[in-house]
Amino acid sequence: MNQKELNELRRRFRPDRCNISKIFGCYVNSNKEIIAWIDTSLGLMQPEEQEMYLALLKKTLSGSLGKNLVDIVFSTEQVADSDEHRLLQTIRQTEGKDPNAREALFRRIIDALDMQESNYLILLAADAYDVPHRGKDDILLADAGDTVFRYFVCAACPVKAPTLALRYDIERNEFHPGSTGHVALAPEFGFLYPAFDDRAANIYNALFYAKNPAELPQDVIDALFRVEPPMSSAEQKNAFDTALTEALDRDCSYDVVQAVHEQIRARIEDHRETHDPEPLTLTARDVGGILADSGVAPERIETFQKACAKRYGEDAALAPGNIIESKKFEVTTPEVKISIAPENSYLIETRIIDGRKYLLIPADEGVEVNGIGVCIRE
Repeated sequence: MNQKELNELRRRFRPDRCNISKIFGCYVNSNKEIIAWIDTSLGLMQPEEQEMYLALLKKTLSGSLGKNLVDIVFSTEQVADSDEHRLLQTIRQTEGKDPNAREALFRRIIDALDMQESNYLILLAADAYDVPHRGKDDILLADAGDTVFRYFVCAACPVKAPTLALRYDIERNEFHPGSTGHVALAPEFGFLYPAFDDRAANIYNALFYAKNPAELPQDVIDALFRVEPPMSSAEQKNAFDTALTEALDRDCSYDVVQAVHEQIRARIEDHRETHDPEPLTLTARDVGGILADSGVAPERIETFQKACAKRYGEDAALAPGNIIESKKFEVTTPEVKISIAPENSYLIETRIIDGRKYLLIPADEGVEVNGIGVCIRE
């Protein structure tokens, strides 16, 4: 899925735009016991209640593609004949109305969840989207579409325990102790099935959401999809950093790393300015070209590319935003940390003076020490 397709689906999560008729779910306590079932009509809810449920479900389509939102890819064998894919297809085709399929899905999630810290509300809703035709001028033509995209979303929301607080009583015009009640928080994870690729259903893919992209719930992914869990954004960055430092060894200089960071950041900025909905990707070969421009020896570059192939897979497409910090540039020593806007990273220089290694930063004007303006003497 690309950003434009994702945004198109996100806009549906309003009572007047979606075709969601039912909200299904269950409330699970810390002992993994289902203590309440949800099977209610969206149309019979009060407007505020409708918006709250849809807002929680919509959260499963939030965040960044490749970071909070990762592709789950089924094998051809799974699509042809597997319990996990058959279950998802059953829920999709019955619009979630098969109680046995719903319970089987919920049980898989519950069994894989770490329930020590919180109760959970698990929600499920199915929608049928009459996909409008997109003209050459990028305008959607509602009457020209011939595709119906049938899908469902599932969200697992932690539930905050009640707290005692002073609450205002309007009738008595006084404050009195009262309970806040159990509160459903934003989803910790969720997923969309099937994926909306080229504005049509792709039953070979699902889109998985994680609130914390650094820690994908591997057990849940395995229980639901039986696929090799994708690398989290943090794992991708660690693998890239390790491949770079180990392959370059003593050639992994400040200047080389700064050049890699700057050129990848420039590509991210250029891609953002083009408004291309397709996610930007890089390969190890692309990074190898940057290393070559920085004077790194060919044998070091080859070692780096082999290390990337081992960690990510052959010719894997890397998400640039996952392998560098595009919004900050930070240099640390055991005693000092320097943070600077990425576009100003060129201001930091390395020098060896009288045999000692230094990081140099221009300090012509505006120097402050704990908020006090100071001058630097000649």
